[in-house]
Amino acid sequence: MAIPSDFEGGTNPKPVGVKDKDDGKAVPEDATNGLGREGEEDEDEDEDEIEEDEEEDGDEEAEENVTPSSERKNLDRLLRRLSGGPVRLRVHDVIIRGNTKTKDALIESEVLDAFRTASSMQELLQAAGLANTRLRQLDIFDSVNITLDSGPSELPGTANVVIDIVEAKNPLTGDFGVYSKPEARSWSLEGSLKLKNLFGYGDILDASGAYGFDQTSEISAGVSLPRFKAISTPLMARVSLLSHDWLKFSSYKERLLGLSFGLMSTRNHDLTYNLTWRNLSDPSRVSSKSIRRQLGHSLLSSVKYTFRVDHRDSHLRPTRGFAFLSTSQVGGLGPDSRILRFIRQEFDLRGAFPLGFYHAAVNFGVAAGAILPWGSGFMNSTTPLSERFYMGGQSSPVCNLGGPTSLLGFKLRGLGPSDLRRVIPPKRGEDEATTSSERDASGSITSPGRDVTGGDFAVTAFADLSFDLPLKVFRESGVHGHVFINAGNLVKLTDDEFKNFSVKRFLEMFRSSAGFGIIFPTRFFRMEINYCYILKQFQHDHGKTGIQFSFSTP
Repeated sequence: MAIPSDFEGGTNPKPVGVKDKDDGKAVPEDATNGLGREGEEDEDEDEDEIEEDEEEDGDEEAEENVTPSSERKNLDRLLRRLSGGPVRLRVHDVIIRGNTKTKDALIESEVLDAFRTASSMQELLQAAGLANTRLRQLDIFDSVNITLDSGPSELPGTANVVIDIVEAKNPLTGDFGVYSKPEARSWSLEGSLKLKNLFGYGDILDASGAYGFDQTSEISAGVSLPRFKAISTPLMARVSLLSHDWLKFSSYKERLLGLSFGLMSTRNHDLTYNLTWRNLSDPSRVSSKSIRRQLGHSLLSSVKYTFRVDHRDSHLRPTRGFAFLSTSQVGGLGPDSRILRFIRQEFDLRGAFPLGFYHAAVNFGVAAGAILPWGSGFMNSTTPLSERFYMGGQSSPVCNLGGPTSLLGFKLRGLGPSDLRRVIPPKRGEDEATTSSERDASGSITSPGRDVTGGDFAVTAFADLSFDLPLKVFRESGVHGHVFINAGNLVKLTDDEFKNFSVKRFLEMFRSSAGFGIIFPTRFFRMEINYCYILKQFQHDHGKTGIQFSFSTP
C-alpha cells in the first residue's frame, strides 16, 4: 500500500497527500506498511505494535472492499505513530513513471539529494515535499505526484519512492497583453512565447517582445537549462535588442544590442556576464553639455553578482519578516578603450512587523547605491550615463526590492542633478515659430529646459502603515488602506564634485513626501490609489501634490 506525499514543500510538511493541480484524490490506505520490521522476536514494544498493525492491515487488504471507517482508523494510527517520535526508515529505490520525453537523469538530479539524507518517516515526508516543489519549479510538467510505498519484504525498514509525472500536453505557451504606466503616461504592447522541454533536458526556449508607444521597445530571445552535465546550477543565455527614448527627460535615445550569460543561479545567489554594444544619440540636438559628452558608441563588458534573501510573509502585503538585496557590478572587463569602466554597488533592506489590531503592520526600508569609475585617470573620468541612479516614479517601495529608485509623489526621473539644455538661436530668415527655442512676451529667449543627468550616490528611506478597512467586503477581498512617508536624495561625485560633498548638506537636501491611499492587491500586481503631499523639494524638481495611481509587481 502507498502513502501519498504530494504536498507543498516546507519545514513541517503534513503526512497527507494531495495530487498536484487537482488531478485526483489521494487517500492513505495503509497506516504502517512501508515502515518495516526489525526482524527479531526480542525487539521493543513499538516494533511489536508495528507487526501487529501490519497483520491487521493485511487482513483488511484481503477484504474485497475497504470501508471508509477502516481507512480513517489506519490514518489515525499512522498519525499517532508519527507523533510518538521518529520512525526509522530509509529509501531503497526511486521509481520514475510517466516521463516519455524528459530524461531520468534530470529528474534524479533534482530529487536524489533530498531523499539521500532521510533516515526516518518524518524526514522522508519532508524530502518528498521538497522534491515535489523542485520538480514543479522546472515548469515543464502539468502535474507531479510523489508516493511512498513499502520496500522489498526481504529489506525491512525500507521504502520505495514512486514519482508519477504528467508532462505538458502543449509545450508551446504564449502571453500577450497591453500594459499601462501611469507614472510615465504611456502604454505598451508586450508578448512572449515559450517552447518547453524540446530536448528533454528541462530546456526552455523563449522569445519576447515589447513595444512602448513613447519610450521603450525590446526584442529578445533566450535559452535556459536547469542543469547541464556536471554543472549543478541553472545556465542561461540571452540575446536582446532594446531601444529607450529618454528625450523628454534627458535629451537622448539609447539603443542596445547585448548578450547575457547566467553563470550561476541558486535560491540566494545569481552571477551573470553581460556584453552589450550601446549607442546614445540626440536627434533633437538640444542636449546639455553633460549629455553631449557621452553621445556615440560604447561597449559594456561586465560581471554582476546579486545576493537576495526574502523572509517576508507576502510580497504584496508584508506583515512580518525582512528582506535584503545586495547587487555588485564591475564593468570594464576587456582591453578596448571604448569599454565602460565602473564599479556599482547597491543595498536594499526591508522589514515588517505586525501591530496586533486590524491586521495592521508597519513596513520600513532603507536603500543606498554608489557608482564610481576605475582605471587609468579615473579621478578625471565620469560614470556612464545609463548606469547612474535615477529617482522618482510611482512604483511602490513596499513590494519592489530594487535599490534606491522609488520616491512617491515625484515624476519619473523627477529629481536630482540636472544640466541646462542647449539654446539653438534661429537661423537668418527662418520662421521663429519653427525654431527649437521659445520666446517670452518681451521677445527674449526663454530657458529650453534641463536634462536629468542622474547621480553617483543615492539613498532612499520609507515607512508605511497598512491596515484593514472597516467594510467586510474590503477585508474579504484584501483591499486595505495605508499611510506612508518617504524621502530620498542623490548627488554627483565625479568631475571633482566629490570635493564639495558633505554628509550634513546631503541630509539637508533630502526630498520627502507623505500621503495615504487604498491598495488593491491581485495575484499579479499591486494597484494603489494614493494622495501624495510633497513635504520638501527644490528648484528643478518635479514633485506634485495630488492623487496618483501606482502599479507595482513583486
